[in-house]
Parts: sequence; structure tokens; C-alpha cells
Amino acid sequence: MTDKIKVMISEEQVNQRIRELAEEISKDYEGKSIHLICILKGSIFFFCDLAKRIKVPVTLDFMSVSSYGNETVSSGRVRIVKDLDETVQGQNVLIVEDIIDSGRTLSYLMDLLGTRAPESLEICTLLDKPDRRVTDVNVKYVGFEIPDEFVVGYGLDYQQKYRNLPYVGVIE
Repeated sequence: MTDKIKVMISEEQVNQRIRELAEEISKDYEGKSIHLICILKGSIFFFCDLAKRIKVPVTLDFMSVSSYGNETVSSGRVRIVKDLDETVQGQNVLIVEDIIDSGRTLSYLMDLLGTRAPESLEICTLLDKPDRRVTDVNVKYVGFEIPDEFVVGYGLDYQQKYRNLPYVGVIE
């Protein structure tokens, strides 16, 4: 059986907003370099599209963390599956996330990476669900604020399916 998916944010809207975010980030980091950290797996589509539009020098690294497993709601426990390959000490670090829900994962990562002495540490997310927040987290760059619905597409999955959709949708 194939799930029916309703488009919440079109491919065109996603692409336009990523261009705007990249312009804002490029302006904010003008004259500096930036170290982008992709939170795998969901952020990879957003991360690549954002990185190639940023006009200042960038370096890239990847982390994999888990708080969902195969569930649609965060377990509340954050587990590092893959840590960074490079140091962030003295760098302008921007964590790139697909979606912020409860805030637990990003709060944990901000605390963890903050202990590694970066020059600066900020967050950029494609999607933000403030209604689900249980932990305060300061997000500098937000693509879209969305309602409390379980979304798929553009890197977001349900049981590892639908990541490759070019838009953000809701399973009906």
C-alpha cells in the first residue's frame, strides 16, 4: 500500500527559502569562514543545497545523532551515533538541522559542541515546530515554522521512507 502525502511546502518554496537563508548567512559571516555541521541523515538534502549557495568559505563535517529510532515522537534520549571528524576549536560553527521538534537534540548538541571551544556556535534549521518545544534552544536561522504535524520529504523520513521527496509533506 502506498501512503498518500499532502504537500505542505512545495519544492519551489523550499528552494527559494534556502537561497534566502544562504544570502543571510553569507552576509552575517562576510570576511570569515564557516564550519558547517550536517546532522545526519535527515539534514543532508538541506545541508547540500544550503552549502553550495553560501558565498563565504565553508568547511564541512557530519554528525549522526538519534532520539527517534523508528518512532514518530522523540524518545527524549539523545545518542551520538557518529561524532565529528574534525575539531571545531576556534571555528565559526553552524549546525545544520532538518527539523527542530522538542529541542532536546539541539540543546544537547549545543552543550556538547560548546565545550569544544568554537569561536561561535549557531543553529540553522529548515523546519521549526515551536509548539513541540520542551527544551529552550536558540535558533538563529529558520527556514519555515510549521504546525505540530509529522512531516516527510526533503530528507525527513518515516521508517526510512520518503526522504527523497523534493518537497515537505504530511502523510494523510
